[in-house]
Amino acid sequence: MDYPIVVEPEGVKIRSEKMEVDKLYYCIYQEKVLLFYKEQNEMLNCYEIAEKDVVDEVKQSQTEDIEKILQRYIEKKNLD
Repeated sequence: MDYPIVVEPEGVKIRSEKMEVDKLYYCIYQEKVLLFYKEQNEMLNCYEIAEKDVVDEVKQSQTEDIEKILQRYIEKKNLD
């Protein structure tokens, strides 16, 4: 299946019909990590992370799961 998030020079295209429910998708756009999540009721949630440390770690990560990176950041900053 094609990845449902496509980054283009003019912006980010979201193909929600290709998204699985309860799965986190992401992309990097304009030095921010954009997170997308589709709920059971087909509601699409979007989040933006501009924290430089997180953006840099996501950029450098080739195989690590984005959720693990975010969880480490939450634990590090005591954001629970």
